[in-house]
Amino acid sequence: MQMTTYEAAAASSVFGVVAVLVCGLLITGALIWAVRLGIKVRRREPRPPRRTEQPTRPATSAVHDGQERREPDEVPVAADGSERLTPHQLNPSGTKRSEDQTRPRWDSRSGGSFGSGGPGPT
Repeated sequence: MQMTTYEAAAASSVFGVVAVLVCGLLITGALIWAVRLGIKVRRREPRPPRRTEQPTRPATSAVHDGQERREPDEVPVAADGSERLTPHQLNPSGTKRSEDQTRPRWDSRSGGSFGSGGPGPT
């Protein structure tokens, strides 16, 4: 009786090894097929553009980013207080171009950066 149990255990482990081997071969075959299909699809696609075929910047475009000072744009008040404003009556942005375009400069009397924790002007 004991010998039969050993033979059954050995047979089931052989079956398990064969099953793992077959599954491994199927997965390997599927991966090889997928790679070959990808290569075939890639060959049918147009080639990537060369450096000379890439789009270029127009000669009239700005080279650097522009800087400007902005200030808050207040919401317009309706002609009559009870009238509601519709979205097309509002300005498209929350800011507008400032009249004064000079850059703010550092004041020698200030303590430096905001919130630096220093004593401030001494």
